[in-house]
Order: sequence, then structure tokens, then C-alpha cells
Amino acid sequence: MTSLVRHMTFDCADAYKLGSFWAEVLGSRLSDDDNPGDPEALVEAPGAALLFVSVPDPKSVKNRVHLDIQPQDRTRDEEVARLLALGATLVGDHRRPDGRGWATLADPEGNEFCVECSAVERATLTATRMPVAADDVTTAVHLALAALREVPEDHWRAPAGSLEWDSWETVEHLNDDLFAYAAQLGPRKPPLDREVPYRWGADRKGGPANSIFANPDAGPVGLLQTLEASGALLTAMVRTTAADVRSYHSYGVSDPEGFAAMGIVETLVHTHDVVQGLDISWAPPTDLCDRVLARLFPDAPDDADRWTVLLWSTGRAELPGRERVTSWKWRSAPLDAV
Repeated sequence: MTSLVRHMTFDCADAYKLGSFWAEVLGSRLSDDDNPGDPEALVEAPGAALLFVSVPDPKSVKNRVHLDIQPQDRTRDEEVARLLALGATLVGDHRRPDGRGWATLADPEGNEFCVECSAVERATLTATRMPVAADDVTTAVHLALAALREVPEDHWRAPAGSLEWDSWETVEHLNDDLFAYAAQLGPRKPPLDREVPYRWGADRKGGPANSIFANPDAGPVGLLQTLEASGALLTAMVRTTAADVRSYHSYGVSDPEGFAAMGIVETLVHTHDVVQGLDISWAPPTDLCDRVLARLFPDAPDDADRWTVLLWSTGRAELPGRERVTSWKWRSAPLDAV
């Protein structure tokens, strides 16, 4: 058994004030137990837990340990501008004309930290593929939930697009997919030759064979809560599983990124199935579609709208100049696998 880092702890003059600054930096919030004047303040965000402790001693030298932060939804330069507006100061500018490099900032009490290029910028600079990440699963599920909450009550038992299942069954199947992908990453030694052995079954002949089902008495609100929960499970497993872990999938042994991408595709296309024909807007972000296409459908056309190509790749849309796909499977194995 090993030890784990529970917090990064900062001595400071005003724990609540400095903690509030870092909560803004990380898009989080202080613990509900923290109040102005308290001797400690805790900020918990994905990938980091920062504890601030008020001490009487002033900061006197450069920190020997510092944080490197990477913006998730904006460029490095946009993030630097945002943080300066929050009260940070620029200590050293190591940004290069070619877009590489970083900026060293200090928080309101002088603790140094660096702002790096975003993952998108890094991929562009190095001409590499932008990976699918845990946060992408969260994005896909939250967008799907927003669209599915608009589905009329009487549509849940209507057919979902061209599927043989109704809309309730389709979302239930989606829940089960997300849960199953998370479960494959759960064991200490994930199986390479089979699924984790949950029992599958269908509620009716022709219905989806699931391991988990939503309680129908909870209605659509309960159904969507199960979707949110399954999505959170997959997000957590992808975020905390080492990139070199492998686990079984019927289309090929996969990695955490592969299971994330598969969960996202299931989420995007099955939401499309449910809202098809309804007056509900559903057009997922282009960059999200592009990342999952690059991971799971590396040979897909790159000269057309990415959402349309994803629908075409899964047999749900026409693509001008190309035959319609009638049988398909994604590449679940890592792209560097032999």
C-alpha cells in the first residue's frame, strides 16, 4: 500500500481570501465550512485539492514547489489575461513568438505558478492528435441531459429514430453502456478476454439487454438522473485510471481514452436517436466530434462537417459522394496498438 497526496498546503496571511482567489482560478469554490477569518480554507477541484492555512510569518523567498496550470476551454494567453484580472501579477514572461512557452504569475500573496498552453494549443504546435479526456465525457453527458429534459412526456415510449427500442429503453441502454465502460476499468487487474461478469437481461423480447435499469416509477426525471450518475462513474474511472491500463471490449482491448470515446459516441448518437423528429436542437460541439472520430474512426472522411461524419460513421446519416454505412464498428484498440 502506498501513500497518496491529500492536499497541496499553502501557508498564507489570509486563508479565506487566498482560497477564494484559487477557487476562481480553478473554477471551483471553497468548502461550505469555510468563512472569512477562518484559519484554514479548502479548495477542491478535479485533479487538485489546495489547503490554505493562515500563519504569522510572511513569504520571504521564491517557492521551491509551484503549480503549473493548463487552461481547459481557452488559450494560454486568454487564461493569463483572466488571471491578471482576478488579481495575479506577471512575474516572468516565457512565451515565444511561435506560440510555445509559458507565463509565470504570482497569486495575491506572491506564490508563483505557471500557465501553460492548453491541450488544443499543444496538439496544434506538435502536430499530434488531441486526446479524448474525462472532461469530454462530462461535457457530452451534460449536453445530452439538457436536450433530453426537453423531451415531451408522451414521447418516452415512442420509437427512438430507426431503432427497435423506444426512447426510454434507448436512454436506459445508454446508461448501461456508460456503466459497463466504467466497470471494465474498475478491477485492479481488468480482464482482457471478457466483460466484467455482471448479469445481463432484457425487460422484454427485443429490448436492450442491460445490467442496470431505471426504476420506471421515478419517471423521466429519475431516468435522466441514472444517466447523469452513469456518466459520472465513467468520468471518474477515466480520470483516475492510468493511461497504460487495458481492458476487454468486444471490438478490441481498449484503454481509458478508448472507453471515454466510446461512451461519448454512445451519448451523442443515442441522444440523436431520441430527439430525432422533435423540435429539439441537437448539434454537439465540432471539436468534441472531431476528437472521438480521430480516436475511434481514424479513417473517417476529414473534409465534411464533423457531426455529420460521426452520424454517417454510425449508419445514421447520408454523406454526399459516399455510400451510406449499413454495417459499422469503431476501433476500440489504442491507435498505437499493432
